[in-house]
Amino acid sequence: MSNFFSKYFLGDKVIWIIVVFLSIISILAVYSSIGDLAYKYAGGNTTYYLFRHLKFLIGGFAVMYFIHRIPYKVFFSLSQLIIVVAILLLIFTLIMGVTRNEATRWLTMPGLGFEFQTSDIAKFGLIVYIARVLSMSQESEYKLNEAFLRIIVPVGLVCGLILPSNLSTAVLLFMTASVLMFIGRIDFKKLLYSFGILAVFLLVIIVFSMAMPQKFRVGTWSNRIERFFNDDTEDDYQANLAKVAIATSGVVGKGPGNSTVRYSLPQAYSDFIFAIIIEEWGSAMAFFILASYLILLYRAGMIVKKTKRTFAAFLAIGITMLLVFQALTNMAVAVGILPVTGQPLPLVSMGGTSLLITFGSLGILLSISRSLSEETQEEREIEEITVIN
Repeated sequence: MSNFFSKYFLGDKVIWIIVVFLSIISILAVYSSIGDLAYKYAGGNTTYYLFRHLKFLIGGFAVMYFIHRIPYKVFFSLSQLIIVVAILLLIFTLIMGVTRNEATRWLTMPGLGFEFQTSDIAKFGLIVYIARVLSMSQESEYKLNEAFLRIIVPVGLVCGLILPSNLSTAVLLFMTASVLMFIGRIDFKKLLYSFGILAVFLLVIIVFSMAMPQKFRVGTWSNRIERFFNDDTEDDYQANLAKVAIATSGVVGKGPGNSTVRYSLPQAYSDFIFAIIIEEWGSAMAFFILASYLILLYRAGMIVKKTKRTFAAFLAIGITMLLVFQALTNMAVAVGILPVTGQPLPLVSMGGTSLLITFGSLGILLSISRSLSEETQEEREIEEITVIN
């Protein structure tokens, strides 16, 4: 059995274990938290949404498995095409996107009726593009200076196009890009300039948002921040219900399916799924989930340390940082540290495009890890041949 897994499931085994663990938690947590959604839109048929989630999980595993078997270097060649397509999709989303809960984030595939969130594709595309540019610019200061301009323009475009409908995603992506540039030895002063440019850009957005509040969701942004600081239990009932769920959980929780707030908490299957998990499984499970993301970050760091390829290093740390930052943001919202952001918990929350993109990103991480194992094996074979000769 171990030979079977070693033969077909390549790369870092710890990452495989983390993905399987979080996926199992996802199935249990989503099934427990979709009751209200099912009663509203599926006549109380919870199995409909469960099987829908299972299809995306299985599809995600298939995407991850396929990508982990192909060379990660393919994405070096495709990075420029991906970022151009991603920017075009974001523009189309602003013009003709599907609007839900006052946010225009989705496009519908013609003829298929399948909706996908374009910001997920843009996040992935931007990280791959930044990794490519940084990997080609480590030889001299001149190239690094040139790299900053080649990076900051796409970062500004992508984050600017995402910002009107999804402020938290734009901020997370900008933070990840900034950290990646800092690791890539971009001059710190230039990074400060980019923050200044961002501040000016935000000011312009705020001015426009006053004229078009519905399009820019300025009311949603300000209300979430105001509720967070005022702690208004009547208005901010989502965050307060999450706090109640966590406060009454204990170490081992109330048991699977025994949540008392899942029918009252909107987005219990997505934004606040961490609160449902803690309520039913306790703080012990919360610790294991948090540890899983931190271990994933550590394993990515080990991959970066071992690889001799700069593109692989930047790609691995960029993918993992964005995923872990998002996970920590979701958890911080659930426990009341941050205002509501709308960020799902990666690999755990119910989702479509976001789940597939997350699995695909981890497939790239596994592909990088697999290439390290193959390079190590080749080096050993060369050493053996040298010794024999």
